[in-house]
Parts: sequence; C-alpha cells; structure tokens
Amino acid sequence: MTNMNEYFAGDKLYGDDFKLEQLREWYEDEVEGYANLGAKNRASYRYVYHALNYYHGFKYIQKKIINSALGIGSAYGDEFKPILKNIKQITILDHQSFVQDECYGIPCKYIKPSVDGKMPFEGNSFDLITCLGVLHHIPNVSFVMSEVHRCLAKNGLVLIREPIVSMGDWTKPRKGGTKRERGIPIGIFNQINQQVGFKVLHSGFCVFRPLSGVCRLLGVNAYNNKLLTCLDAFLCKITNRNTVYHPEGFCQKFQPSSIFYVLIK
Repeated sequence: MTNMNEYFAGDKLYGDDFKLEQLREWYEDEVEGYANLGAKNRASYRYVYHALNYYHGFKYIQKKIINSALGIGSAYGDEFKPILKNIKQITILDHQSFVQDECYGIPCKYIKPSVDGKMPFEGNSFDLITCLGVLHHIPNVSFVMSEVHRCLAKNGLVLIREPIVSMGDWTKPRKGGTKRERGIPIGIFNQINQQVGFKVLHSGFCVFRPLSGVCRLLGVNAYNNKLLTCLDAFLCKITNRNTVYHPEGFCQKFQPSSIFYVLIK
C-alpha cells in the first residue's frame, strides 16, 4: 500500500487522485455502506441532525424560495424538513435503497450516482444543494465539488457538513464505520472550495466528540437538541486551534471533528 504518512498528516487527501479502476473499487465498497449501518430500515430510521443543520445552515436560507433542490446522499430526504415549505421540487442523488416518489409531500426524483462522480444534470440546475455527511464516503472530492459548482445556479447555495478528522485508520476495519470513509483535512477542504469557485457565506466547526459521546451514553440525540447544539458550537469554537487530522491519544480528542459550510456561487 502507498505510504500513508502524508495522508494521516493531513497533507494530502487519500483517494482524491484515484483513477477510474480505483474509483470503481471504492464505489463497490461504499455503495450501500450507509444503508447497511441501519438506514435501510425506514421504519426504524431516525434523522438525528436537525438542530445542528439549522444552527449552522438552514437558518441562513429560511426565507429563500427554492424551485429545485438537490440532495447528495440524502437517503429519504429528512434533512430538508426544516425548509420544506420553501421547496417546490427535490432531486436526490443516492442509491436505490431509499427510493420514494415524494419527500414529505414534495415531488421527489431519485438518481443513482455514477462511479466517477459525474452528475447527470445541466449546469445551473439547482437553487440549493445539500451534501451533509457524504463527501467523506467519496474518493475524488475535488472533482465532485467541481460538479456541485457546475450544477448550482448563480447565487445558489450549498450546505456541506463533513468530518475533518481521519475517523481512525481507514486501512483497517473500524467498528461502526464503512470500509472507505475518511474525513477531509480542513486546509485541503478550504483550498478545494476556493479552487472550484465558491464563496463562503458561513463556516462553523461542529461535533465535539467528548460531548456527543457522553450524550450517546445517556441516550440523548445531541444534534436534535437546540441547547446541546449551541453548547457543541461553543466547545468547538474554543478548541478549534487544536485541530489534528489524525488524533492519537486522549488529549487530541478535545477538538472539533467536523466543519459546516454554507457556500454561494
């Protein structure tokens, strides 16, 4: 295997320069990864990030009329619930485990993703694109972000939430994770956004693991709770100078593990 030191150091993003055959292998490993972690059963599935998404994202666009929205990896489309009254049509780019004709009363069309990340849409097609916890399952992040920019209408908005830590050693099996997922180093992420042409309307660090870990032990969904989401944002703000891509040891866990962007074209 390739020397992984530069990837774990956060100097390079693993998978971003993969060729087609490598992309195909990754795709096959991840194709139903999220569904197989428990999302496939619609009856028991619960979306647990509404407060977090609103705090860092939807509150910035709650008055915007959205003729057409695209959800990348949006499963059943639950993430759109806070702004459904603003949306006329939804397209979801995701796998076939989640297909339905409507999303909470809004017409919804499902498209299967391609292996290479190319999106089957005309340029400037969508007023809003969401990509919440998806890019870390994708190898060629730079190309996919360029596709997001191409498909977004002028003055359209993109909401992105992704881990900015390695999520452990992805070269080995990890409990509770898919085979290939890995976070995106914050410096590389900022560079990609700038290179493809996005402007940052808002960015905020989020998901302070010690807090979310305690809440999980107590059976509380921290990111469906407004107060805990505000506390999480505060803890991330005061610890964001300590960010390490591949944290090792107890002390390095005290840092934000994700970033939330609101981007505009």
